[in-house]
Amino acid sequence: MSLRVRLTNKRKPEGWSLIESALFEFEDRMREAINDPHDGKRKAESQWPIHRLHWERNRYIYDLYYKQGKITRELYDFLVREKIVDAALISKWRKPGYELLCSMVAIQKGSTNFGTTSICRVPLAQRGSQIMPATLTGCVSCVSGDGIDGGPVWWTDPYTAWAAKKKADRKQKRAEAAVDPDVEARLKALRSGAGPPAGGGAPGGGGGGAGASDLDPAVEARLAALRGGGGGGGAGGGGAGGGGACQPCQPSAPASSAPETRAGGGGEFLPAATFAGAQAGFVFKKGAHGVGYYTDK
Repeated sequence: MSLRVRLTNKRKPEGWSLIESALFEFEDRMREAINDPHDGKRKAESQWPIHRLHWERNRYIYDLYYKQGKITRELYDFLVREKIVDAALISKWRKPGYELLCSMVAIQKGSTNFGTTSICRVPLAQRGSQIMPATLTGCVSCVSGDGIDGGPVWWTDPYTAWAAKKKADRKQKRAEAAVDPDVEARLKALRSGAGPPAGGGAPGGGGGGAGASDLDPAVEARLAALRGGGGGGGAGGGGAGGGGACQPCQPSAPASSAPETRAGGGGEFLPAATFAGAQAGFVFKKGAHGVGYYTDK
């Protein structure tokens, strides 16, 4: 039965004329939502406009009575008694955390598969990347602080202030975390296994330069002394191949100033407790004089 017919012979309290036209308009819109074709919609989706209109009608009376004080207590009780407004929903709006509650269905745990409240009661900031409306009410969020213009975020609202802010924050974070082009090029070269793009040494003589720089200075001085004049050129060539990244080779010390080398049945010998890298003209082994570098004959 329509609202007009139900209230025809009933005495209306003072102030009824202030809200009469608005209530009749809400009733007409509700009728259109009910009669709207449901083709191509899910069963629950067809109820979304009805939940939204129900919220808007109750919010209209709530604002007039509790916030603006334009209607009397007698008129409010009359609306509750005639079931024109939802007293339970309006009473929830007066409690902290429920100021924007979309519907009593959203907090009825028995209406969900897992016995919890509706997804629209979860703050947007605590959800994942995909934000969807509640299945039963079509409300995206009715949590305090997430609303738009003093109301819930409905499925018809294409974008929320929270989503826009989050997108802007992600864009700013990417801009701040941008890698310097030179560093990015070096990282790319290292990932591909090609080595550093510049300053890393030429491919031909890099081995020689690296070998020279890895040696202990004392061992390098002894090897230079053993090579004498003939081995100096080879060492120089290896250093040149290393490019600018190679440390300057130490000058060859005269044979008289270098540590003494032993000679015997095993050839010239340079003591070395550990292997310090391959050296031209020498072989690392354990021989007659112990462990070290022997001349390769």
